Amino acid sequence: MQQEYAHQDVEQQVQQRWVSEKTFDVSEDPSKEKFYCLSMFPYPSGKLHMGHVRNYTLGDVVARYQRLQGKNVLQPIGWDAFGLPAENAAIQHNTAPAAWTYDNISYMREQLNRLGFGYDWKREIATCHPEYYRWEQWFFTKLYEKGLVYKKNATVNWDPVDQTVLANEQVIDGRGWRSGALVEQKEIPQWFVKITDYADELLQDLDQLEDWPDQVKAMQRNWIGRSEGVAITYQVEQNDSSLTVYTTRPDTIFGATYMAVAAQHPLAQEAAASNPEAAEFVESCKQQKVAEAELATMEKRGIDTGFTAKHPLTGHSIPIYIANFVLMDYGTGAVMAVPAHDQRDWEFATAYGLPITQVIEPHDDTTPCDISKEAYTGDGTVINSDTYNGLSSKEAFAAIAAKLEADGIGERQVNYRLRDWGVSRQRYWGTPIPMLNLENGESVPVPEDQLPVRLPEDVVMDGVTSPIKADPEWRKTTYNGLPAEHETDTFDTFMESSWYYARYCSPRADGMLDPEKANYWLPVDQYIGGIEHAILHLLYARFFHKLLRDTGLVESDEPFKRLLCQGMVLADSFYREDDKGAKTWFSPQDVRIQRDEKGRIELATAADGKPVQHAGMSKMSKSKNNGIDPQTMVDKYGADTVRLFMMFAAPPEMTLEWSDSGVEGAHRFIRRVWKLVFEFQQYAGAGPVKVAELSPEQKNLRRDLHKTIAKVSDDMGRRQNFNTAIAAIMELMNSLQKAPLSSNSDLSLMQEALDAVIVMLAPITPHVCDKLWSALGHSSDINFAAWPQVDESALQEDEKLVVVQVNGKVRTKITVPADADKATVEAAALAEENVQRFVDGKTVRKVIYVPGKIFNIVVG
Repeated sequence: MQQEYAHQDVEQQVQQRWVSEKTFDVSEDPSKEKFYCLSMFPYPSGKLHMGHVRNYTLGDVVARYQRLQGKNVLQPIGWDAFGLPAENAAIQHNTAPAAWTYDNISYMREQLNRLGFGYDWKREIATCHPEYYRWEQWFFTKLYEKGLVYKKNATVNWDPVDQTVLANEQVIDGRGWRSGALVEQKEIPQWFVKITDYADELLQDLDQLEDWPDQVKAMQRNWIGRSEGVAITYQVEQNDSSLTVYTTRPDTIFGATYMAVAAQHPLAQEAAASNPEAAEFVESCKQQKVAEAELATMEKRGIDTGFTAKHPLTGHSIPIYIANFVLMDYGTGAVMAVPAHDQRDWEFATAYGLPITQVIEPHDDTTPCDISKEAYTGDGTVINSDTYNGLSSKEAFAAIAAKLEADGIGERQVNYRLRDWGVSRQRYWGTPIPMLNLENGESVPVPEDQLPVRLPEDVVMDGVTSPIKADPEWRKTTYNGLPAEHETDTFDTFMESSWYYARYCSPRADGMLDPEKANYWLPVDQYIGGIEHAILHLLYARFFHKLLRDTGLVESDEPFKRLLCQGMVLADSFYREDDKGAKTWFSPQDVRIQRDEKGRIELATAADGKPVQHAGMSKMSKSKNNGIDPQTMVDKYGADTVRLFMMFAAPPEMTLEWSDSGVEGAHRFIRRVWKLVFEFQQYAGAGPVKVAELSPEQKNLRRDLHKTIAKVSDDMGRRQNFNTAIAAIMELMNSLQKAPLSSNSDLSLMQEALDAVIVMLAPITPHVCDKLWSALGHSSDINFAAWPQVDESALQEDEKLVVVQVNGKVRTKITVPADADKATVEAAALAEENVQRFVDGKTVRKVIYVPGKIFNIVVG
């Protein structure tokens, strides 16, 4: 062992040995408890960023900790390789998406290895490989056969100039990202998977997920959006048609003053056919965005259809409007508008001078309710509702629902906000949907023996049309001897990320999964990823897992037992403003702190020395040029330092503020540990501690050691508070650095302590700990060492330090036997000179003893 810690040499040597010895390769072993640790796989964008580093460091720390618990640990890695960014990059760099993707994978694989992550690389997958997506295509055809897949027209973003469908992120301020044309809403055939068939189970099984953050479960419950309500039929008075609406508030039906339908609704289309103004309005709705958040905040617009509906309980005629806040894809495309008790309805009614009739009042006068200013959306007591007046909202719900059902114009229903999963994308770089379109208009699955439907990789991107849509030869095929065409849409990339965790269990299986291996490893014991995936990815993965179960491929109900959502990484951001107010952003690594002649701090760029402004801490991003390159940090300080800083700077679920001084501090701590082991290595191999021979000071040090082991074990295992675990080890190291090495007991105690410290740090700083383990005289592999165990007897104290107070003020401290009774402590306290000074000549009124802590003498 060399005297100075040289991180590059240490990490290179250790990583080479891990590769040669296949340290992290793992297979099924029913004799051992398994642990499957998984971090959400990366998109191969070209370079790791600090968000990646934090995510994968967390996963690696958990995996290594569990391995040291003696478990059979699986930690795989792969690449979420399909998606629109590759197409955009290919256009920008004049290359094919496949070549760009594979180059990035190679570079990022090396970056991951440099950081020392203990992956089983033989399980590596990339979702763009045909051997992966073949089985996704196969599974889709099986779902089609089960009736869980269907095709229908759905609204998409259409660029009328480029004649192509755009993803939401390609629509900028309502215009196509390339052509600048106003984007239209257009209906085209799309493929859907019936996730709504599993809505109840997806909702109920959230209760199984005890180790998921409550916030994530709440987000999923809201997204699924189970509601109980009534479907009500309104008769259109101008013809024989009817309108069906679904409402969760039948108690407010007497407050319905108008109906609103979507621009695509048949009544809207009928009105547009004879009314040019209605036709113009319907056409204008094609340009609006349809995200719910935007619908809530945008201006409410509409036009009268000229039709009226008969109120089912009052018989009154109420107007029917086409409204821009009603979507055809949600519910029936029509709503019963109650402006007094729904804010969107209120805004529309206010804009168009429609009646606002209050039918619910709060139960008490303290609840704000002014219908002239805004809708009252809470429950209360029913008013202005005929015979139902005086009922509570709940009572009125039941009574009115019963009346509507009895009259044959209403039906109680359970509905969901969740909609079926639209999996069609009009992009090229994705899994081809394995369906054939026949000349007679039918669609059939691609036969199993013709799978996979391969995506051609040697293509030229023009930025307008998907290469497989532009290539008639790729589309052409036959079915039962008759002409047919391959579907040219590709899958939503959530399809690939919804089952990759299961494929890792048997990545080379000649089938979607090897059920025996899958059921050994699944469910994933620990899943780690960002909160931004809390809804769609996690919901789709849960759905996919239930589909795998119902196909007989897995036995468990849920894919992920425990979920950890790590926080973002923040960094300082700096800018300089020009005369027009435009900001130029500078990398924190290019900014230096300097002082003027009066000692005031100034910020300036290293390049030109001109001042810059500090914009505070913000998420690392290209737009603010405040990303810190992980590779630069690894080269300068080493992977172990970067990993230690990441784990120490903040609890895993909180945001982490990048700090150069914090990184330097982590590096200094590693050097301290290295130095102590270097100084001790000549005594390495000291025998076990002989507890009976320890002095009081040595017992105290050993007590601190085992308290630390207990805390670190709990912090890293149950609590997953790695920052406090590291803080406890650092505190222990302060004591160890001061400990003598003069007697055999000193040496044995130091051996026990350093062995424990190195194993406890090994999940976080694996390279240096690998080296130091050997220096401490161990020939075994630290990756499979035993986690230190707490010696409960070491935690027992022989003596206690008691604070002595007189009338609540500290006068001295005394050491007493740990089992001393109150009388013994009182005698010792009163014998103290500084206590006697404040007690003599006074009457002791009472004494208060908090065992082992405080003794308070009250005098008067």
